[in-house]
Amino acid sequence: MKNLYRSLLMAFTLGFAASCSVEDVEPNQPLSHTSTDSATATQDSHLTMGNPSGANTSYSNYLLSKPQYAMSYNSYRGTPNWVSWHLSSAWVGSAPRQDDFRADTSLPSAFYRVQSTDYTGSGFDRGHNCPSADRTLTTTDNSATFLMSNIIPQAGPNNQQTWANLENYCRTLISAGNELYIIMGSYGKGGTGSNGYAETLAAGKITVPNRIWKVIVVLPNGSGDASRVTSSTRVIAVNTPNTTSISSTWGTYRTTVDAIEAATGYDLLSNVSASVQSTIEARVDSGPTQ
Repeated sequence: MKNLYRSLLMAFTLGFAASCSVEDVEPNQPLSHTSTDSATATQDSHLTMGNPSGANTSYSNYLLSKPQYAMSYNSYRGTPNWVSWHLSSAWVGSAPRQDDFRADTSLPSAFYRVQSTDYTGSGFDRGHNCPSADRTLTTTDNSATFLMSNIIPQAGPNNQQTWANLENYCRTLISAGNELYIIMGSYGKGGTGSNGYAETLAAGKITVPNRIWKVIVVLPNGSGDASRVTSSTRVIAVNTPNTTSISSTWGTYRTTVDAIEAATGYDLLSNVSASVQSTIEARVDSGPTQ
């Protein structure tokens, strides 16, 4: 009798297991997955979303493309107009911070090549555009972020709190299986650092920006990225004053891509379809901030 009971129990168990399907999931879990959920993170082109200013060989709009990022450099300001980079988990590793701030010798010889010492005693941080912590796969990648062409005069609290918090949030997004296209830039003249208000550094060779902005396109890991941007894609646009009197909460400074384009004259996300641009560029992000 006991053996018969065991046989019936085993048959029931096997039959139940066979009836289960792949859609049997834990409560509150999605019933289906997109093909990009398990996509492998890759390193993609930094200009996938477009060249915002049509940068070329102009002294005020010089296109500089590196393996780690691309930029429009302005030799008259001694800073980039904008820097664009791709960020996914394929870009991060265990390389230590190099802290080797130095002149960018790849700039044309006719340009003034900003030195790290030009910021000494200025009251402004050497603020990264493409952050050091976004490039930790190799020491070469990390070192590239310390070229002075990637640096702007940035008020300390702006750099160390507001922007640091936003940069950290971006890295939480890639840890969750996303890839980001990030464009950061600055414009205007005059900011307030620890020594007070200033418009230039290094005897006028470096312009202190008045505003600092960033646009972030968030996509699940995948391929064909510009074509995957839809009207529901999350786009975060932030525009902050370059001052010591600033909130550490970056969400306070959210704006629209349209507003940044109006202020700069750039055409951001130009490789995205026009109909999609009209929707996502007019929307202020309301998503989480941490």
